[in-house]
Amino acid sequence: MEVRWGRRRGFGRCAVHGSEHDADEILERVRTCVRVALRDVGADARALAAVGISNQRETTVVWSRRTGRPIANAIVWQDTRTAEACARLAGDLGPDRFRDRTGLPISTYSSALKLRAILDAYDGGVEDLLFGTIDSWLIWHLTGAVNGGVHVTDVTNASRTMLMNLDLLAWDPDLLAEIGVPPSILPEIRSSAEVYGPGVGDLAGVPIASDLGDQHAALFGQTCFEPGQLKCTYGTGCFMLMHTGERPVASTHGLITTVAARIGGAPATYALEGSVAVAGSLIGWLRDNLGIIGDAAEVEKLARSVPDAGDVVFVPAFSGLFAPHWRSDARGVIAGLTAYASRGNIARAALESTAYQVYDLGEAMAADLGTALPGVLRVDGGMVRNELLMQFQADILDRPVEAAPIAEITALGAAYAAGLAVGFWAGLDELRAMDRAGRRWEPALDRATREAGIARWHRGVERSLGWVVPGS
Repeated sequence: MEVRWGRRRGFGRCAVHGSEHDADEILERVRTCVRVALRDVGADARALAAVGISNQRETTVVWSRRTGRPIANAIVWQDTRTAEACARLAGDLGPDRFRDRTGLPISTYSSALKLRAILDAYDGGVEDLLFGTIDSWLIWHLTGAVNGGVHVTDVTNASRTMLMNLDLLAWDPDLLAEIGVPPSILPEIRSSAEVYGPGVGDLAGVPIASDLGDQHAALFGQTCFEPGQLKCTYGTGCFMLMHTGERPVASTHGLITTVAARIGGAPATYALEGSVAVAGSLIGWLRDNLGIIGDAAEVEKLARSVPDAGDVVFVPAFSGLFAPHWRSDARGVIAGLTAYASRGNIARAALESTAYQVYDLGEAMAADLGTALPGVLRVDGGMVRNELLMQFQADILDRPVEAAPIAEITALGAAYAAGLAVGFWAGLDELRAMDRAGRRWEPALDRATREAGIARWHRGVERSLGWVVPGS
């Protein structure tokens, strides 16, 4: 999908801080995808048992219930325009002010202050408005929109808004009042696997039957149903989740406590999550902004043209650093340059930055749990195709890395949940029995080299901090 900057009224901010999507375009792309998929398999909606939704989570949409049109571009999860609002909300109590209720720090990541920014820029009343993350926007339209669309979200997406009470799985009235969110615009919070309503149009009569944030869907698709099971998805950003069972685990080391899933009437399960803002998107930056590659697929070849990064460290804090640092004042740095540094060194350092950030997430998880992580990290996402990155990830973690048999595991997780909701799958045991491993990478780096690389990375991170001066 195309990223656009300030195309609708109310957003005239510069691209340094803003990242927006055209919600109408997303909806049209989804409808096109449905039509093309059905055409390519020579079927129509009658062949479908159910449809599941997996989506960007914190990305925020506000639209008119009367017209079905968004009142502004969707503000994307990476957007940092709410940094000052976050600082005001945190006040003297700090960014963990609401963590005991939401599992989240106050940051530009969550939806709540993105929603407040859209409402503040709107010159009309709220009586006609509906809010949702991308899942709510799609489900409302796919089930009828202004002609009876269902306004819902699931517990995984709601848990990322900073408006849901993590223990009660309900909107928190005190948080709504504090941030200034009218309850009338909120979707109903439902489970992750149940029939929300029948589809319309190309999906006429098909049950819309699951809704999971993309990383929760990946955890589900990896069949990580038990406490201690761990996965990491490598996409635009990078997201490591560990299943922690039926009770939320509070983090004291910079991680997010989130809902893993809730299947029908079963108890909700929870996870610890570490989120990296820039991973795969850095490869696009090398192509589009720096021009050292012509296509994203070229980055591995370029990185392999040198034996190592040559002491170059690339910290891609383009929108600050997320977990475990939560520093919105950080900005990207390339450090360790000499006259001998080359395009290959920079490409290799860019790939290594993802692995090092995942290493930091793993260390934070181990510290929160007071125990070593499980022996294998399950991985998925588009960057898993990069063999150099995956080998380096195993080397830096000093543990095996095992890929899912398909890269786009989030779609599989949404399908698993939708199938459970309509009885297509008998239960979790049937899904476990279908689980298959793909490629596996074993650690092969000596301890001294590994530790030196980690120490060099952390020196680079220190240099990225404090770059943004408040009020500048």
